Amino acid sequence: MTEQQLPVWADPSVSPAQLDAQGVSRRQLMRRAGLFGAAFALGSAATPALASPRRGFGGEDPRLAYLVGDHHVHSVYSHDAKYTFSQQAGAAAKYGLDWMVFNEHSNFGHAAYGAKLEHQEILKARAENPRQLIFQGLEWYIPAAEHCTVFAAPGPHEVDLLTQFELAYDGKLLNYTEGSAGAADTARNEAHAVKAIKWLAEQRRSGYVDDILVLANHPLRLGIDSPHEMRGWRDAAPEIMIGMEGAPGAQGAALPGWRGATSIRGEYENKPSAQSWSGYPADAYLTYGGFDWATATVGGLWDSMLAEGRLFSITTNSDNHRTVFDTWKNGDWPAGQNFDTTGKLPDPVNTDTPQPGSDFWPGQFSRTHVGVSRYGYRAVMAGLRAGRVWLDHGHLLDGLDVRVKRDCDHGRGVTLGGRLRVRRGEKLTLSVTVTTASRPNPQGILPELAHVDVIRGAVRGPVADRDTWRAPDTRVVHTQDVSGRKGTYTLRIPLVAGDESFYVRLRGSDGNRHGAGYLGAAVDPHGPIPHEPGNGDPWVDTWFYANPVFVDVAGA
Repeated sequence: MTEQQLPVWADPSVSPAQLDAQGVSRRQLMRRAGLFGAAFALGSAATPALASPRRGFGGEDPRLAYLVGDHHVHSVYSHDAKYTFSQQAGAAAKYGLDWMVFNEHSNFGHAAYGAKLEHQEILKARAENPRQLIFQGLEWYIPAAEHCTVFAAPGPHEVDLLTQFELAYDGKLLNYTEGSAGAADTARNEAHAVKAIKWLAEQRRSGYVDDILVLANHPLRLGIDSPHEMRGWRDAAPEIMIGMEGAPGAQGAALPGWRGATSIRGEYENKPSAQSWSGYPADAYLTYGGFDWATATVGGLWDSMLAEGRLFSITTNSDNHRTVFDTWKNGDWPAGQNFDTTGKLPDPVNTDTPQPGSDFWPGQFSRTHVGVSRYGYRAVMAGLRAGRVWLDHGHLLDGLDVRVKRDCDHGRGVTLGGRLRVRRGEKLTLSVTVTTASRPNPQGILPELAHVDVIRGAVRGPVADRDTWRAPDTRVVHTQDVSGRKGTYTLRIPLVAGDESFYVRLRGSDGNRHGAGYLGAAVDPHGPIPHEPGNGDPWVDTWFYANPVFVDVAGA
């Protein structure tokens, strides 16, 4: 199978401000594909710059264009959703997505019937939407834990692989859900989850599929993804299990007056249960500026994993099941049919009356930006694996480019997910090129970035306690007020390499809601905070986050 030939972008309203901050726009990327189409074949090798190791000091990554996507979208092939493929793909196109993953819930009906039917719709959707890269995936019920997105590169075995995996490793289908401390089946179930990820890695190594990735979904919603489980999944196959949702879907759950007085963004409305890991505080079950506590807490769980010196990416997505203020409802079942016997819900019908919902359409509010130097399915997957990822809510930014370089070097330096090798005491520069929002978002608001925060953490290597969720040496080290700045501009922040290796990551917001971070103002003086239950308008509390850049100090 060959990669899709690149069409010219069809949206004439795209402004110069939306071009990649380093000078490579998506339009230019597509033009290159037209000139060098053979190099974009699905079976071609991974981008050399993404795959080759760096030697010596310094480093330089290529210029990138960022493709916008969503890895967590549901359709009538999930038992609790309601939209057709055409509705979801059409909405994604409207809101500017370049790639998306349909990851339907595991279910006996899905495994027996739905996955194959779904694949026919995937092929149709790919043909109808040539501008989009549309992946088929699965929302895996992890044995002893929560959910993951699992998705493969298109190819002759993508459906068979997902179906085999679903039947052999899904916690719900196997009744391997027990995960409470001390329960008889917990150790077996946790081990089966690790075995599952290793099995996926083997399918990639053997060439059965070209590529496959796994991302943990809404990790702290129920508190059942313990730190040791997440580390275990990562360590089983870090090239497969690449990260987690930094922010969940269901961002419209707490619109005032919509779902009720107890509603929380992300539907994070749960309390600890017997299945929850006991080391999480009660505040871990909330979202902070719409982001999961594991990501939003500076010095928290995400940072504790990064402080080991290993990349673990974050994403955001719609998790679209039922869109807020939408007027469609599920159709009625024909007599004698149900999901277990068909693997598909009846198509929805329009009521002209707003129906219950918590979600936004794919790309309407949550966006994951992946840096690529070529266009295609494998390029997106390679960009995700390399960690060239930043995310925003509410279309807060048009563009972001992040580079770290030694002051003595020429060139661009390394970017998100990358590693820069330096000597002790060397002077470095963190360059952050921002392209501000150039037009109103889908809510009619022109977003304005108020501040950019630089977060730095020491890299100390593998932790002794695999259930630790603290990174005590990570904190906000610099905040830049950018209120009122428009267009494309570059912030240059000086860094010095000390005796320890470290990483830096970025965060910023519209400045509307913030306060002392969960671990105190000395660590994070103006971080995201929880909203009042039932009063969480997401459009007026928007943030961006970026993956880290690692700086490896020689001899550290």
